[in-house]
Amino acid sequence: MDRIGDIGLFLRVLDLGSISAAARALGLSVAVASQRLKRLERELGVPLLHRTTRQLHATPEGAILAEQGRALIEDLEALGGSLRQAGTGVAGTLRITTAASFGRQYISPLLPEFMARHPGLNLSINLTDQVLDLVGAGIDLAIRIGTLDDSTLVARKIANNRRVLCASPEYLRRHGTPATPQDLTAHECLLQAGAHGRHDTWRLGDGHGGETTVRVRGRIESNAGELLADAALAGLGIAQHSVWHVWRELRDGRLVQVLPGYPIPDTGIYAVMPQRRLVPPRVRAFVEFLAQALGDNPPWEARR
Repeated sequence: MDRIGDIGLFLRVLDLGSISAAARALGLSVAVASQRLKRLERELGVPLLHRTTRQLHATPEGAILAEQGRALIEDLEALGGSLRQAGTGVAGTLRITTAASFGRQYISPLLPEFMARHPGLNLSINLTDQVLDLVGAGIDLAIRIGTLDDSTLVARKIANNRRVLCASPEYLRRHGTPATPQDLTAHECLLQAGAHGRHDTWRLGDGHGGETTVRVRGRIESNAGELLADAALAGLGIAQHSVWHVWRELRDGRLVQVLPGYPIPDTGIYAVMPQRRLVPPRVRAFVEFLAQALGDNPPWEARR
């Protein structure tokens, strides 16, 4: 009896949203896939799926099996991959998610070289600014920027994330250049909005080795960094940006750094993975590749 295979089938049903899609992906008939799922439910003594006319959802027991069973199967795959790696290299499908703008600018250009190094590897990349549940979505690796909140994940810092305040020369000509952090209260500030609300409290160095916080205001807020960068370029206010996002505009003088003597505390750019005892070779290879490409001398710092 293939208990591990049945759990793998169950996980594929959750990932693809239907028994028929999972059956096609695994080369099974729908009837055989349904029988195996029923067998797994009988053996465990609990229902694993809520079946509706359009979609399948995990029951509470199914959610527990999905979380713990996925780790088990990934550990087995990682063990097999480690044993095969010497002869066959990195293989399988690497599933990645990253912020859309960072992914397009810095991950996408690296992919041809990485794929050339590992011809047996497939990539599935989700560019989204949403923070996805890695375990629930079956994702191997996320590239996340800023402060990490989820302590159930394993993170490796890939690069430093230096941030600056910036505005267009036209905005500063019309409204004046702030001389101290408190001066920001009299300016239009462009606000990032996220899952925890608007980020209208800015932390800056105080010029003496400490930090100060300033409550700022502005008429424009957005969850999209590109929109805030466009607004800053159009002279609509002062924005807080990662250097990787605006280094070209700073280099060309289309944006000017504001309050350089009061630096914003750095954060990080991290490779984030679900906790597991064995990291799959495909994940380990990509994390090492990113660390080499972006780590000590990030391209956005070198090009300024």
